[in-house]
Amino acid sequence: MNKVAIVQARMGSTRLPGKVLKKIKDRFVLDYVIDRLRMCKKIDHIVLATTINKKDDKLQQYAINKKLEYYRGSEEDVLARYFNAAKKHQADIIIRVTSDCPLIDPEIVDKVIQIHIEKKADYTANTIIRSYPRGLDVEVFNFKTLESCFKNAKKIYQREHVTPYVRANPDKFNIENLEANFYLKRPDIRITLDTKEDFKLISKIINFFNDINFKTNDVIDFLDQNPELLKINKNIKQKDIRE
Repeated sequence: MNKVAIVQARMGSTRLPGKVLKKIKDRFVLDYVIDRLRMCKKIDHIVLATTINKKDDKLQQYAINKKLEYYRGSEEDVLARYFNAAKKHQADIIIRVTSDCPLIDPEIVDKVIQIHIEKKADYTANTIIRSYPRGLDVEVFNFKTLESCFKNAKKIYQREHVTPYVRANPDKFNIENLEANFYLKRPDIRITLDTKEDFKLISKIINFFNDINFKTNDVIDFLDQNPELLKINKNIKQKDIRE
């Protein structure tokens, strides 16, 4: 059973172009995503899925320098990019993480994978009922599930965001959700990277810790002790996936 984490990334972010190669403490944002995923015990391979756009040559070179497997595909049809990346790398189970989650928690990722396997699910996530801070999002699905999405998803937003077809058809898939425990149940916290305000907050969080091994409860403690920091990006509206 080949468990492959596919991280989607591109340089052409609409609200913060080039965000994945911005630096915090002399490390790229994407370094935090990849290196924290490398701490996961239940992931066999990590693949960077970027686009064939010329500006994303930088991300191909990043992958080469990082000794990271990569795949280049459509910029608009992210679902096709995921499907072809998963097929190329012979993935049985796909772990979907986006490059705007530099604080992704390896323990949470492993828990979602574990539930997915134990429940023999088609699709498992920690976002169906949002309970974790935004920025810790992880989805796990079987190749068969991804193939079904690839063949049947017709709407533009379903192609751009990979898995909406699953959620729109709960009768066709065995779906599981990981809900946060009492302490981590903080959907009010936004630690995803989409704007300059998000970057400012995430930079302050990362700069506080001595290494990259901090956990989500450490981040929550830090923010609870410094509540003024949450004001930095409190007015940022999350983009609707159907926009």
